[in-house]
Amino acid sequence: MPARKKTVRRAAKRADSEVTITHPDKVLFPADGVTKRDLADYYAMIAPLMLPHLAGRPVTLERFHRGIGEKGIFQKNVVKGFPEWLERVEVGKKDGSVHHPVVRDARGLLWLANQNSITPHVWPSRAPKITKPDILIFDLDPSEDDNRRLCAAALLLRDMLAELGLHSWVKTSGSKGLHIAVPLDGTADYGKAARFAHRVGELLVARDPDNLTREFYKKDRGGRILVDTGRNEYSATFAATYAVRPRPGAPVSAPCRWNEIERCRVT
Repeated sequence: MPARKKTVRRAAKRADSEVTITHPDKVLFPADGVTKRDLADYYAMIAPLMLPHLAGRPVTLERFHRGIGEKGIFQKNVVKGFPEWLERVEVGKKDGSVHHPVVRDARGLLWLANQNSITPHVWPSRAPKITKPDILIFDLDPSEDDNRRLCAAALLLRDMLAELGLHSWVKTSGSKGLHIAVPLDGTADYGKAARFAHRVGELLVARDPDNLTREFYKKDRGGRILVDTGRNEYSATFAATYAVRPRPGAPVSAPCRWNEIERCRVT
């Protein structure tokens, strides 16, 4: 067995020994027979790849107590029923504060899975510097299933960012769209980062108004792809890299290579 696989299995076994998965046979994806145990096993396995993206980011849980056949809930505030070792970060809001969980190891991922949290949604910043994002997210959200059109939009954005001297990488959203990510040095606050992202979004739409839009509501999009830059505001979130999404087939928000986008091999 390759050394990497042994390391992954050992890490998963250690995490599993510290977090008990209750009701492991609960079916979370009825059409696919995917259980809570399956979800936990996936997160234990993927932890070495996922944690560098996730670690330190405030998490919002998307929980499905009865599986994806029924409506889920979003939970930001974790104030009781959590283990002593789970890190939390207090963040301000308009009428007070909330305590988001923060995951830094595989047992944290398993704890999320045990809460029936299929998707961890994360901030673009990390504790303790929660006011300084270290990543920009551009969410390309298509109105229609047209993969070639979506790939073309992603490449247009990549090239515009390159013109500005910015490196970018891409992942599937786990739904219909793509997330284009730009690493930041963590010195700008949310206001500055968001203003920049919004301006880039406006300029991108101006380059291809027939295929791209900033209109949020689908009825106003005219079949065009939404360039959503709202993920870059304070307390906004995006689906964590390698997160499972609550859709039939249990798709994953997975990183991919730009040459796969160029060949339009990503769906």
